Amino acid sequence: MEMNQIRYFLAVCQHRNFTHAASASNVSQPSLTTAIKKLEHELGGDLFVRDRAGCRLTALGKLMQPRLQKVHDETQAAKAEAVRHTRLERVPISVGVGETIGHNRISAAVERFRTRLPQAEIELIVASASKLLAGLREGEFDVVVTAATVSEDLYRIDQLYDESYKVVVSKSHPLSERDAISLSTLAETDMLDRLNCEMRDALHGACADQGLELYAAYRSNRVDWLVELARQGLGAVILPTTAIPADRGLVSIPIDGPEISRTVSALRYRHQTTRPETNDLIREIARV
Repeated sequence: MEMNQIRYFLAVCQHRNFTHAASASNVSQPSLTTAIKKLEHELGGDLFVRDRAGCRLTALGKLMQPRLQKVHDETQAAKAEAVRHTRLERVPISVGVGETIGHNRISAAVERFRTRLPQAEIELIVASASKLLAGLREGEFDVVVTAATVSEDLYRIDQLYDESYKVVVSKSHPLSERDAISLSTLAETDMLDRLNCEMRDALHGACADQGLELYAAYRSNRVDWLVELARQGLGAVILPTTAIPADRGLVSIPIDGPEISRTVSALRYRHQTTRPETNDLIREIARV
């Protein structure tokens, strides 16, 4: 029995579809299917029954799922512990950071933390929420800082801080002199839209309640690109407070209307052991 067979089996259990499981596992469907068949041969029976809706576990599959999940979790934990053991002379901490999490607060917390613990080695990886959570489960990260909503069954959640969203425009933009900007004004403004933004649904929902619709003149998955477009005066971008850069060419303005905010949390995978140093870093980030 090979670990990739177990990993593919668990992926099919999660997605209930061989095609989706293969895509999530970054492997071709034929390769995944072959691995599952080999696993079934070793275990002596079918693990899945395929139908038009996808697939479902057989009685043998239901029996094996919790056992193979435990094998997978223990293996990942062992790998993570082995890496830490080989680097005992230092204190490496890998932190996954969401794409729109402001760096000022995180970097200040890291500086204070390393002042107290100079032997700490901090790795900061910025990525999408899905990649961060996958990395956390695989033991690539000790902690993830994100605004994503997750299940408490899988993750230990420590709320770090709450923050509101503001409209960011260039100093030359017609809205730059306003004390606050209403949703109706935003509906008449060229917007700079970040794809997969965690507040997007809330904002568009608030507009829809007033019969308004926002127009995105530009879209991007990168905050830095949208900020640059705003700096050039090409539109307005809505950002969480800590993600707004200290830039003399930009102005940030509150939204006049329903409060749109988010909670930023530190996540740890419940099946992974947490070191005291990681706990200390989380407390440092939560400090005002």
